[in-house]
Amino acid sequence: MDRLKEKYVKEIVPELTKKFGYKNIMQLPKLEKVIINMGVGEAVGNPKALEAAVSDLTIISGQKPIVTRAKKSIATWKIREGMAIGAKVTLRGTRMYQFLDKFMNVALPRVRDFHGVSPKAFDGRGNYSVGLKEQLIFPEIDYDKIDKIRGMNVVIVTTAKTDEEACELLKLMGMPFSA
Repeated sequence: MDRLKEKYVKEIVPELTKKFGYKNIMQLPKLEKVIINMGVGEAVGNPKALEAAVSDLTIISGQKPIVTRAKKSIATWKIREGMAIGAKVTLRGTRMYQFLDKFMNVALPRVRDFHGVSPKAFDGRGNYSVGLKEQLIFPEIDYDKIDKIRGMNVVIVTTAKTDEEACELLKLMGMPFSA
């Protein structure tokens, strides 16, 4: 079993049950999926940029991303409907737990001037989003093979009903929230 999932089963479940007084184990909040999204605006003029972003996301997540396409045409940015403008990966199960473990314990502490992630980035339904400015914080990325620094969004979707429950779940899992 994965290290983070084992921690969830053995330590986090009893702690959450004690704190929130759940009567049924099915009421406990748990991780549903993790979505990693990378918008590549420069792909409009340079299709190779999208290939580089896809390869970076593949290395980071261990899963091949899907290419996202524009829903509408935007003349100001020279985007036509159906153009490839980004990539995203949805992780579930073992890959999700492995990615989150690596993300919280290895990648986030490598961010420059890191003081923790904001505890205010919950959406009101128990989901948490964090934006990253560069993909170089992940140890798998080879610094010499990067053509351009790209940012990405990481969305952690939980089954928690409130932000308080989701915050407590992530805190117990090891998410480094700032004070």
